[in-house]
Amino acid sequence: MNEVLDTPKPPRHPVTVIGAGPAGLMAAEVLATAGLAVTVHDQMPSVGRKFLMAGRGGLNLTHAEPLDRLLTRYRPAAAPLIESVRSFPPAALIAWCEGLGVPTFAGSSARIFPKSLKSSPLLRAWLQRLASLGVVLHSRSRWTGWGPSGEPVFEGTPEAGVPAATVLALGGASWPRLGSDGHWPALLPGIRTVPWAPANMGFDVAWSDHFRDRHQGTPLKRIGLRFGEITLRGEAMVTRAGLEGGALYALSAPLREAIAAQGSATLQLDLRPDLSEAVVAERLASRPRAESLANGLRKALALSPVAIGLVQEALRSGAAGVPPARLVKAMPLQLSGTAGIERAISSAGGLDWSEVDDRLMLIARPGVFACGEMLDWEAPTGGYLLQGCFSTGVAAARGVLAWLAEQAGRS
Repeated sequence: MNEVLDTPKPPRHPVTVIGAGPAGLMAAEVLATAGLAVTVHDQMPSVGRKFLMAGRGGLNLTHAEPLDRLLTRYRPAAAPLIESVRSFPPAALIAWCEGLGVPTFAGSSARIFPKSLKSSPLLRAWLQRLASLGVVLHSRSRWTGWGPSGEPVFEGTPEAGVPAATVLALGGASWPRLGSDGHWPALLPGIRTVPWAPANMGFDVAWSDHFRDRHQGTPLKRIGLRFGEITLRGEAMVTRAGLEGGALYALSAPLREAIAAQGSATLQLDLRPDLSEAVVAERLASRPRAESLANGLRKALALSPVAIGLVQEALRSGAAGVPPARLVKAMPLQLSGTAGIERAISSAGGLDWSEVDDRLMLIARPGVFACGEMLDWEAPTGGYLLQGCFSTGVAAARGVLAWLAEQAGRS
Protein backbone atom coordinates (compact mmCIF):
# COMPACT_ATOMS: atom_id res chain seq x y z
CA MET A 1 0.00 0.00 0.00
CA ASN A 2 1.39 3.43 -0.85
CA GLU A 3 2.21 5.52 2.18
CA VAL A 4 -0.10 8.33 1.05
CA LEU A 5 -3.06 6.10 1.95
CA ASP A 6 -1.72 4.78 5.27
CA THR A 7 -3.87 5.72 8.26
CA PRO A 8 -3.87 4.84 11.96
CA LYS A 9 -5.86 1.64 12.54
CA PRO A 10 -9.09 1.92 14.59
CA PRO A 11 -10.92 -1.20 15.84
CA ARG A 12 -12.00 -3.65 13.11
CA HIS A 13 -15.48 -2.25 12.52
CA PRO A 14 -17.54 -3.65 9.62
CA VAL A 15 -18.01 -1.15 6.79
CA THR A 16 -20.18 -1.59 3.71
CA VAL A 17 -19.23 -0.06 0.36
CA ILE A 18 -21.94 0.02 -2.31
CA GLY A 19 -20.56 0.27 -5.82
CA ALA A 20 -17.39 -1.32 -7.21
CA GLY A 21 -16.18 1.35 -9.58
CA PRO A 22 -12.93 3.29 -9.03
CA ALA A 23 -14.35 5.43 -6.20
CA GLY A 24 -15.86 2.51 -4.30
CA LEU A 25 -12.83 0.25 -4.69
CA MET A 26 -10.49 3.04 -3.61
CA ALA A 27 -12.62 3.70 -0.54
CA ALA A 28 -12.56 -0.02 0.24
CA GLU A 29 -8.77 -0.14 -0.03
CA VAL A 30 -8.21 2.81 2.30
CA LEU A 31 -10.65 1.37 4.87
CA ALA A 32 -9.24 -2.15 4.71
CA THR A 33 -5.68 -0.86 5.00
CA ALA A 34 -6.77 0.92 8.17
CA GLY A 35 -7.89 -2.42 9.58
CA LEU A 36 -11.65 -2.32 9.02
CA ALA A 37 -13.67 -5.31 7.79
CA VAL A 38 -14.89 -4.14 4.38
CA THR A 39 -17.60 -5.66 2.23
CA VAL A 40 -18.24 -4.28 -1.27
CA HIS A 41 -21.55 -4.81 -3.07
CA ASP A 42 -22.11 -4.25 -6.79
CA GLN A 43 -25.24 -4.95 -8.83
CA MET A 44 -23.33 -6.10 -11.92
CA PRO A 45 -21.99 -9.64 -12.51
CA SER A 46 -18.40 -8.32 -12.32
CA VAL A 47 -16.72 -5.22 -10.94
CA GLY A 48 -15.22 -2.20 -12.67
CA ARG A 49 -17.13 -2.49 -15.93
CA LYS A 50 -17.07 1.22 -16.75
CA PHE A 51 -13.42 1.36 -15.68
CA LEU A 52 -12.66 -1.40 -18.18
CA MET A 53 -14.59 0.47 -20.86
CA ALA A 54 -12.44 3.55 -20.19
CA GLY A 55 -9.40 1.41 -20.84
CA ARG A 56 -10.43 0.82 -24.43
CA GLY A 57 -9.25 4.35 -25.16
CA GLY A 58 -5.93 3.93 -23.33
CA LEU A 59 -7.06 4.53 -19.71
CA ASN A 60 -6.25 8.19 -19.18
CA LEU A 61 -5.76 8.07 -15.38
CA THR A 62 -4.98 11.69 -14.60
CA HIS A 63 -3.18 14.78 -15.90
CA ALA A 64 0.27 16.20 -15.22
CA GLU A 65 -0.63 19.90 -15.42
CA PRO A 66 -0.03 22.06 -12.31
CA LEU A 67 -2.47 21.24 -9.54
CA ASP A 68 -3.98 24.72 -9.27
CA ARG A 69 -4.80 24.64 -12.99
CA LEU A 70 -6.10 21.08 -12.79
CA LEU A 71 -8.53 22.09 -10.05
CA THR A 72 -10.14 24.67 -12.36
CA ARG A 73 -11.38 21.81 -14.58
CA TYR A 74 -13.98 20.72 -12.02
CA ARG A 75 -17.42 22.25 -11.85
CA PRO A 76 -19.13 23.10 -9.67
CA ALA A 77 -15.96 23.82 -7.70
CA ALA A 78 -17.46 22.56 -4.43
CA ALA A 79 -15.06 22.87 -1.51
CA PRO A 80 -15.20 19.15 -0.53
CA LEU A 81 -14.42 18.12 -4.12
CA ILE A 82 -11.50 20.53 -4.49
CA GLU A 83 -10.09 19.54 -1.10
CA SER A 84 -10.45 15.84 -2.03
CA VAL A 85 -8.28 16.32 -5.13
CA ARG A 86 -5.78 18.45 -3.21
CA SER A 87 -5.49 15.75 -0.55
CA PHE A 88 -5.06 12.92 -3.06
CA PRO A 89 -3.59 14.68 -6.13
CA PRO A 90 -2.27 13.25 -9.40
CA ALA A 91 1.15 12.57 -7.90
CA ALA A 92 -0.46 10.38 -5.24
CA LEU A 93 -2.55 8.53 -7.83
CA ILE A 94 0.52 7.87 -9.97
CA ALA A 95 2.44 6.58 -6.92
CA TRP A 96 -0.49 4.33 -6.00
CA CYS A 97 -0.70 2.93 -9.52
CA GLU A 98 3.01 2.23 -9.71
CA GLY A 99 2.82 0.67 -6.25
CA LEU A 100 0.54 -1.94 -7.82
CA GLY A 101 3.31 -2.77 -10.29
CA VAL A 102 1.67 -0.78 -13.11
CA PRO A 103 4.12 1.85 -14.45
CA THR A 104 2.77 5.03 -16.01
CA PHE A 105 3.91 7.63 -18.54
CA ALA A 106 2.93 11.14 -19.59
CA GLY A 107 1.74 11.58 -23.17
CA SER A 108 2.55 14.58 -25.34
CA SER A 109 -0.53 16.38 -23.99
CA ALA A 110 0.56 15.74 -20.35
CA ARG A 111 -2.12 13.10 -19.90
CA ILE A 112 -1.05 10.20 -17.69
CA PHE A 113 -1.56 6.59 -18.85
CA PRO A 114 -0.45 3.15 -17.73
CA LYS A 115 2.37 2.00 -20.00
CA SER A 116 0.24 -0.93 -21.09
CA LEU A 117 -2.51 1.51 -22.16
CA LYS A 118 -4.98 -0.99 -20.69
CA SER A 119 -7.21 -1.05 -17.63
CA SER A 120 -7.41 -4.83 -17.16
CA PRO A 121 -3.85 -5.35 -15.76
CA LEU A 122 -4.40 -2.52 -13.27
CA LEU A 123 -7.80 -3.86 -12.21
CA ARG A 124 -6.42 -7.39 -11.76
CA ALA A 125 -3.56 -6.16 -9.58
CA TRP A 126 -5.94 -3.99 -7.61
CA LEU A 127 -8.40 -6.79 -6.93
CA GLN A 128 -5.54 -9.00 -5.78
CA ARG A 129 -4.48 -6.33 -3.30
CA LEU A 130 -8.03 -5.95 -2.03
CA ALA A 131 -8.32 -9.70 -1.56
CA SER A 132 -5.05 -9.73 0.39
CA LEU A 133 -6.52 -7.04 2.66
CA GLY A 134 -9.56 -9.22 3.34
CA VAL A 135 -12.05 -7.16 1.33
CA VAL A 136 -15.14 -9.23 0.48
CA LEU A 137 -16.76 -8.57 -2.91
CA HIS A 138 -20.40 -9.42 -3.63
CA SER A 139 -21.44 -9.15 -7.29
CA ARG A 140 -25.05 -9.32 -8.48
CA SER A 141 -25.93 -7.64 -5.20
CA ARG A 142 -28.35 -4.77 -5.83
CA TRP A 143 -28.94 -2.22 -3.10
CA THR A 144 -32.70 -1.82 -2.55
CA GLY A 145 -32.83 0.64 0.36
CA TRP A 146 -32.61 0.69 4.13
CA GLY A 147 -33.77 -1.88 6.68
CA PRO A 148 -35.60 -1.18 9.96
CA SER A 149 -32.35 -0.51 11.86
CA GLY A 150 -30.91 1.73 9.15
CA GLU A 151 -28.85 -1.02 7.57
CA PRO A 152 -28.48 -1.22 3.77
CA VAL A 153 -30.54 -4.05 2.25
CA PHE A 154 -29.49 -5.96 -0.85
CA GLU A 155 -31.24 -8.16 -3.37
CA GLY A 156 -29.05 -11.16 -4.11
CA THR A 157 -27.08 -11.43 -0.86
CA PRO A 158 -28.07 -12.42 2.68
CA GLU A 159 -28.64 -9.95 5.49
CA ALA A 160 -25.38 -8.88 7.10
CA GLY A 161 -26.45 -6.70 10.03
CA VAL A 162 -25.86 -3.02 10.66
CA PRO A 163 -22.43 -1.78 9.54
CA ALA A 164 -20.49 0.80 11.51
CA ALA A 165 -20.50 2.98 8.38
CA THR A 166 -21.62 2.83 4.77
CA VAL A 167 -19.94 4.32 1.70
CA LEU A 168 -22.15 4.98 -1.33
CA ALA A 169 -20.30 4.90 -4.64
CA LEU A 170 -23.35 4.50 -6.87
CA GLY A 171 -22.11 6.22 -10.00
CA GLY A 172 -23.75 8.64 -12.38
CA ALA A 173 -26.19 8.00 -15.21
CA SER A 174 -24.06 7.53 -18.33
CA TRP A 175 -23.55 4.11 -19.94
CA PRO A 176 -26.30 2.50 -17.82
CA ARG A 177 -25.64 -0.93 -19.31
CA LEU A 178 -22.31 -0.89 -17.46
CA GLY A 179 -24.01 -0.43 -14.11
CA SER A 180 -24.39 3.32 -13.53
CA ASP A 181 -28.10 3.57 -14.24
CA GLY A 182 -28.78 6.72 -12.20
CA HIS A 183 -31.76 5.19 -10.38
CA TRP A 184 -30.39 5.50 -6.86
CA PRO A 185 -31.97 8.93 -5.98
CA ALA A 186 -35.26 7.06 -5.38
CA LEU A 187 -33.52 5.18 -2.56
CA LEU A 188 -32.56 8.42 -0.79
CA PRO A 189 -35.95 10.08 -0.22
CA GLY A 190 -35.84 13.59 1.13
CA ILE A 191 -32.25 14.12 0.02
CA ARG A 192 -31.75 16.73 -2.66
CA THR A 193 -30.30 15.71 -6.01
CA VAL A 194 -29.54 17.71 -9.15
CA PRO A 195 -31.20 16.29 -12.31
CA TRP A 196 -28.96 14.18 -14.51
CA ALA A 197 -27.56 15.65 -17.73
CA PRO A 198 -25.07 14.29 -20.27
CA ALA A 199 -21.45 15.46 -20.06
CA ASN A 200 -18.57 14.90 -22.47
CA MET A 201 -21.03 14.02 -25.18
CA GLY A 202 -21.71 14.72 -28.83
CA PHE A 203 -23.98 17.42 -30.23
CA ASP A 204 -26.63 17.43 -32.94
CA VAL A 205 -26.07 19.34 -36.19
CA ALA A 206 -28.61 19.40 -39.04
CA TRP A 207 -26.26 18.22 -41.80
CA SER A 208 -27.53 17.97 -45.34
CA ASP A 209 -27.99 14.42 -46.60
CA HIS A 210 -25.10 14.97 -49.04
CA PHE A 211 -22.64 16.02 -46.32
CA ARG A 212 -23.82 13.38 -43.84
CA ASP A 213 -23.60 10.50 -46.29
CA ARG A 214 -20.18 11.53 -47.53
CA HIS A 215 -18.39 12.54 -44.33
CA GLN A 216 -19.91 10.74 -41.34
CA GLY A 217 -17.19 9.00 -39.34
CA THR A 218 -14.48 11.36 -40.60
CA PRO A 219 -12.19 13.14 -38.12
CA LEU A 220 -11.54 16.88 -38.13
CA LYS A 221 -7.94 17.28 -37.02
CA ARG A 222 -6.03 20.30 -35.72
CA ILE A 223 -9.03 22.59 -35.55
CA GLY A 224 -9.93 25.49 -33.30
CA LEU A 225 -13.25 26.00 -31.52
CA ARG A 226 -14.71 29.11 -30.00
CA PHE A 227 -17.80 29.52 -27.85
CA GLY A 228 -18.32 32.78 -26.03
CA GLU A 229 -14.99 33.71 -24.47
CA ILE A 230 -13.63 30.16 -24.61
CA THR A 231 -11.16 29.29 -27.38
CA LEU A 232 -9.35 25.98 -27.68
CA ARG A 233 -7.76 23.58 -30.13
CA GLY A 234 -8.31 19.89 -30.59
CA GLU A 235 -10.02 17.30 -32.73
CA ALA A 236 -13.59 16.30 -33.45
CA MET A 237 -15.45 13.63 -35.37
CA VAL A 238 -18.31 14.12 -37.81
CA THR A 239 -21.14 11.76 -36.93
CA ARG A 240 -24.40 11.08 -38.69
CA ALA A 241 -26.18 13.19 -36.08
CA GLY A 242 -23.61 15.95 -35.66
CA LEU A 243 -20.20 16.26 -33.98
CA GLU A 244 -18.38 14.61 -31.09
CA GLY A 245 -14.83 14.37 -29.80
CA GLY A 246 -12.37 15.78 -27.31
CA ALA A 247 -12.53 19.39 -28.47
CA LEU A 248 -16.30 19.47 -27.98
CA TYR A 249 -16.12 17.60 -24.68
CA ALA A 250 -14.10 20.45 -23.20
CA LEU A 251 -16.99 22.78 -24.07
CA SER A 252 -19.80 20.38 -23.27
CA ALA A 253 -21.01 22.08 -20.08
CA PRO A 254 -21.44 25.64 -21.44
CA LEU A 255 -22.82 24.33 -24.74
CA ARG A 256 -25.33 22.09 -22.95
CA GLU A 257 -26.46 24.97 -20.75
CA ALA A 258 -26.86 27.31 -23.74
CA ILE A 259 -28.95 24.75 -25.60
CA ALA A 260 -31.12 24.20 -22.53
CA ALA A 261 -31.68 27.95 -22.14
CA GLN A 262 -32.02 29.01 -25.79
CA GLY A 263 -32.85 25.88 -27.76
CA SER A 264 -29.56 25.93 -29.68
CA ALA A 265 -25.97 27.12 -29.46
CA THR A 266 -23.71 28.49 -32.18
CA LEU A 267 -20.14 27.25 -32.16
CA GLN A 268 -17.41 28.87 -34.25
CA LEU A 269 -15.09 26.46 -36.01
CA ASP A 270 -11.57 27.44 -37.14
CA LEU A 271 -10.34 25.07 -39.83
CA ARG A 272 -6.80 26.58 -39.95
CA PRO A 273 -6.04 27.88 -36.46
CA ASP A 274 -2.34 28.28 -37.29
CA LEU A 275 -3.07 30.93 -39.96
CA SER A 276 -4.57 34.39 -39.59
CA GLU A 277 -7.66 35.33 -41.56
CA ALA A 278 -5.59 37.81 -43.57
CA VAL A 279 -3.17 35.08 -44.66
CA VAL A 280 -6.06 32.75 -45.52
CA ALA A 281 -7.70 35.49 -47.60
CA GLU A 282 -4.43 36.29 -49.37
CA ARG A 283 -3.80 32.67 -50.29
CA LEU A 284 -7.31 32.19 -51.62
CA ALA A 285 -7.16 35.44 -53.58
CA SER A 286 -3.97 34.32 -55.33
CA ARG A 287 -5.48 31.16 -56.77
CA PRO A 288 -6.15 31.06 -60.56
CA ARG A 289 -9.56 32.44 -61.55
CA ALA A 290 -10.55 29.27 -63.33
CA GLU A 291 -9.83 27.16 -60.25
CA SER A 292 -12.82 26.00 -58.22
CA LEU A 293 -13.17 27.03 -54.61
CA ALA A 294 -12.81 23.41 -53.51
CA ASN A 295 -9.49 23.07 -55.35
CA GLY A 296 -8.36 26.42 -53.97
CA LEU A 297 -9.13 25.35 -50.42
CA ARG A 298 -7.23 22.12 -50.98
CA LYS A 299 -4.17 23.59 -52.73
CA ALA A 300 -3.80 26.96 -50.99
CA LEU A 301 -4.78 25.90 -47.48
CA ALA A 302 -4.24 22.11 -47.48
CA LEU A 303 -7.76 21.58 -46.14
CA SER A 304 -8.97 18.01 -45.86
CA PRO A 305 -11.98 16.83 -47.87
CA VAL A 306 -14.22 17.00 -44.78
CA ALA A 307 -13.08 20.56 -44.00
CA ILE A 308 -13.77 21.57 -47.61
CA GLY A 309 -17.14 19.86 -47.28
CA LEU A 310 -17.91 22.00 -44.24
CA VAL A 311 -17.18 25.20 -46.16
CA GLN A 312 -19.39 24.05 -49.00
CA GLU A 313 -22.09 23.02 -46.52
CA ALA A 314 -22.02 26.51 -44.99
CA LEU A 315 -22.27 28.17 -48.40
CA ARG A 316 -25.27 26.00 -49.26
CA SER A 317 -26.90 26.73 -45.91
CA GLY A 318 -27.23 30.50 -46.11
CA ALA A 319 -23.68 31.82 -45.84
CA ALA A 320 -23.40 32.55 -49.57
CA GLY A 321 -22.41 36.17 -48.93
CA VAL A 322 -19.72 35.36 -46.39
CA PRO A 323 -16.12 35.46 -47.71
CA PRO A 324 -14.59 31.98 -47.82
CA ALA A 325 -11.69 33.13 -45.64
CA ARG A 326 -14.13 34.09 -42.90
CA LEU A 327 -15.80 30.69 -43.11
CA VAL A 328 -12.44 28.95 -42.85
CA LYS A 329 -11.54 30.94 -39.73
CA ALA A 330 -14.92 31.39 -38.01
CA MET A 331 -17.48 28.98 -39.44
CA PRO A 332 -20.74 29.15 -37.49
CA LEU A 333 -22.15 25.74 -36.60
CA GLN A 334 -25.57 25.61 -34.99
CA LEU A 335 -25.86 22.86 -32.41
CA SER A 336 -29.51 21.94 -31.94
CA GLY A 337 -29.26 19.37 -29.17
CA THR A 338 -27.09 17.00 -27.19
CA ALA A 339 -26.49 13.29 -27.63
CA GLY A 340 -28.32 11.07 -25.15
CA ILE A 341 -26.92 10.47 -21.68
CA GLU A 342 -26.86 6.72 -22.32
CA ARG A 343 -23.88 7.24 -24.67
CA ALA A 344 -22.26 10.19 -22.92
CA ILE A 345 -18.82 9.58 -21.44
CA SER A 346 -19.96 10.97 -18.09
CA SER A 347 -22.88 12.76 -16.49
CA ALA A 348 -23.55 16.00 -14.67
CA GLY A 349 -25.94 16.17 -11.74
CA GLY A 350 -26.34 13.84 -8.80
CA LEU A 351 -26.18 14.29 -5.05
CA ASP A 352 -26.32 17.99 -4.21
CA TRP A 353 -23.30 19.28 -2.29
CA SER A 354 -25.57 20.83 0.33
CA GLU A 355 -26.40 17.26 1.44
CA VAL A 356 -22.85 16.33 2.51
CA ASP A 357 -20.37 17.80 4.96
CA ASP A 358 -16.66 18.38 4.42
CA ARG A 359 -15.99 14.66 5.06
CA LEU A 360 -18.51 13.65 2.36
CA MET A 361 -20.92 12.32 5.00
CA LEU A 362 -24.63 12.74 4.35
CA ILE A 363 -25.87 15.31 6.82
CA ALA A 364 -29.27 13.63 7.08
CA ARG A 365 -27.77 10.15 7.56
CA PRO A 366 -24.75 10.17 9.89
CA GLY A 367 -22.40 7.31 9.14
CA VAL A 368 -23.31 7.24 5.42
CA PHE A 369 -20.74 8.72 3.04
CA ALA A 370 -20.80 9.38 -0.72
CA CYS A 371 -18.10 9.52 -3.39
CA GLY A 372 -17.43 9.33 -7.11
CA GLU A 373 -19.75 10.26 -9.96
CA MET A 374 -22.87 10.13 -7.79
CA LEU A 375 -21.84 13.55 -6.43
CA ASP A 376 -22.80 16.61 -8.48
CA TRP A 377 -19.62 17.41 -10.38
CA GLU A 378 -18.31 17.17 -13.90
CA ALA A 379 -15.01 17.62 -15.70
CA PRO A 380 -13.75 17.27 -19.26
CA THR A 381 -11.93 14.21 -20.52
CA GLY A 382 -8.18 14.23 -20.03
CA GLY A 383 -7.80 12.27 -16.81
CA TYR A 384 -9.87 14.62 -14.68
CA LEU A 385 -12.82 12.24 -14.38
CA LEU A 386 -10.91 9.28 -12.99
CA GLN A 387 -8.83 11.56 -10.78
CA GLY A 388 -12.02 12.96 -9.25
CA CYS A 389 -13.40 9.47 -8.63
CA PHE A 390 -10.21 8.19 -7.01
CA SER A 391 -9.78 11.32 -4.90
CA THR A 392 -13.33 11.39 -3.58
CA GLY A 393 -13.11 7.67 -2.83
CA VAL A 394 -10.06 8.34 -0.65
CA ALA A 395 -11.76 11.36 0.95
CA ALA A 396 -14.93 9.43 1.82
CA ALA A 397 -12.88 6.63 3.39
CA ARG A 398 -10.86 9.10 5.42
CA GLY A 399 -14.14 10.68 6.45
CA VAL A 400 -15.35 7.29 7.70
CA LEU A 401 -12.17 6.83 9.75
CA ALA A 402 -12.46 10.30 11.29
CA TRP A 403 -16.14 9.79 12.11
CA LEU A 404 -15.54 6.38 13.68
CA ALA A 405 -12.75 7.85 15.77
CA GLU A 406 -15.15 10.58 16.97
CA GLN A 407 -17.77 7.99 17.83
CA ALA A 408 -15.24 5.96 19.77
CA GLY A 409 -14.18 9.06 21.67
CA ARG A 410 -17.76 9.74 22.75
CA SER A 411 -18.41 6.22 24.03
